[in-house]
Amino acid sequence: MAAELTAHQLIAQHRPTLDLALETIRTRAYWSPHPEHPKAYGENGSLDTAAGKAAFDALAGTRLDLGQPGTDGWVDGEVSPYGIELGVEYPHADLDVLLPAMKAGQKAWRDAGAELRAMVCLEILKRIADRTMEFAQAVMHTSGQAFMMAFQAGGPHAQDRGMEAVAYAYAEQSRTPEAAEWTKPQGKRDPLALTKRFTPVPRGIGLVIGCNTFPTWNGYPGLFASLATGNAVLVKPHPRAVLPLALTVQVAREVLTEAGFDANLVALAAERPGEGIAKTLATRPEIRIIDYTGSTAFGDWLEANARQAQVYTEKAGVNTVLVESTDDYKGMLANLAFSLSLYSGQMCTTPQNLLIPRDGIRTDQGDKSYDEVTADLARAVDGLLGDDARANALLGAIVNPDVKARLEAAAGLGEVALASREVTNPEFPDAVVRTPVIVKLDGAKPEDEAAYTSECFGPVSFAVAVDSADHAVELLRRSVREQGAMTVGAYTTDPEVEEAVQEACLDEAAQLSLNLTGGVYVNQTAAFSDFHGSGGNPAANAALCDGAFVANRFRVVEVRRPA
Repeated sequence: MAAELTAHQLIAQHRPTLDLALETIRTRAYWSPHPEHPKAYGENGSLDTAAGKAAFDALAGTRLDLGQPGTDGWVDGEVSPYGIELGVEYPHADLDVLLPAMKAGQKAWRDAGAELRAMVCLEILKRIADRTMEFAQAVMHTSGQAFMMAFQAGGPHAQDRGMEAVAYAYAEQSRTPEAAEWTKPQGKRDPLALTKRFTPVPRGIGLVIGCNTFPTWNGYPGLFASLATGNAVLVKPHPRAVLPLALTVQVAREVLTEAGFDANLVALAAERPGEGIAKTLATRPEIRIIDYTGSTAFGDWLEANARQAQVYTEKAGVNTVLVESTDDYKGMLANLAFSLSLYSGQMCTTPQNLLIPRDGIRTDQGDKSYDEVTADLARAVDGLLGDDARANALLGAIVNPDVKARLEAAAGLGEVALASREVTNPEFPDAVVRTPVIVKLDGAKPEDEAAYTSECFGPVSFAVAVDSADHAVELLRRSVREQGAMTVGAYTTDPEVEEAVQEACLDEAAQLSLNLTGGVYVNQTAAFSDFHGSGGNPAANAALCDGAFVANRFRVVEVRRPA
């Protein structure tokens, strides 16, 4: 079948966008082609939201046939954290049939070149963006995020991260010219002259192992980085969050076909209950790149055992905020309260440990004792979440029983400064919604150390009393070095403390936010400008997104001949 999307059409439509993305990753300024307010999606945002909901509802009880080779059955079983059975069936793959079929299209995809591959990827992202409201519902009902967060993080912010990866991939591939004329003078003799061609070649098939909490936001960087560098991509979603990535694969296959490429360059690997195919896939010789977000245990296993592949992991860490002093006490409390509450703390960037000097802190409202700071923070969280409607809009739903169990167990670890409470969601009565718990611990007591030095994923935070700012920095250094951290925050008006915290984060490769009191939060990062993770501490071996995230997904092969 002739291509419906020509290279000329794709370049004319998407090259300006790519150029803007390339300029933005150079300047690190704010830019996004994907609006983050529902009203931007159609003349009436609410009607467009309704249309997206209708499209999502229409998927219930259907079979999502992707036309993949090697389909040997169908799998389903997704249940929304809001209590809805999705009932969508996905193809189950015979890997011995699907993987060879995926490799078959790589030659034409490689030969297309970096620019055309980038244009195809941007067309995929455009079509996903056109269905943002539908994707928002899919993310909401697989991750448990509240709608507005599912819309923003699962839609425009995820699309931004995907586009960012495409930009970095293009930049790294185009760093080397396609051809060069090489001439070496030889004195009185004729010069040596060669014509050289340089071709970025893919490593093989990339495997994206999806996560439950942010299926698109965490999935798109690896997917588009591998695809843009010439690799086929197999997407293995989390069993509880298949739909958003299955829809993504569906769109990608449609665009690839219309552009004249093999649809099997992108495929889905859904698994039966308890099948656990991630380990099987990760060690297949055809899999040469792996992108993974999830637990430290499995991330460590991948790094140790998937020896044939280039492995990119985002694992767990213990995120820390040092509270030493502030010139905006009210703003600090409000900022921290929001950071602890957003999506019930089910973010890899949510603060866990709040290091507070036991002798108190200096503020614009006078000196505050450790007990006052923790009590005031508890009141700030209570005030933020006191209205159930607002609480539901911020908290979303608890994504799985393990998070609920950790939340309930946390109250037994120390003195409770803020007790968790149950929130009823009138629209979804089966949703498990809980407010955060804050537990007071002592950084000088060995019996408390086990709690605050290990990750407690979910709406659990520890107010850790420390001897001094120096003690806090020491604990911060050790925590990042041993457990890793995706984020570090600090509040201080003391230049020496600020310098000490900054040096600790530079030494241990942790991303630092200082004195956030407004509408930017430590657990949020902006594509094209902020780096998510650093790749330099145990929480992750890669950063979203930098040159290192894409450069090793391809190799440059040279062919030279006499001129």
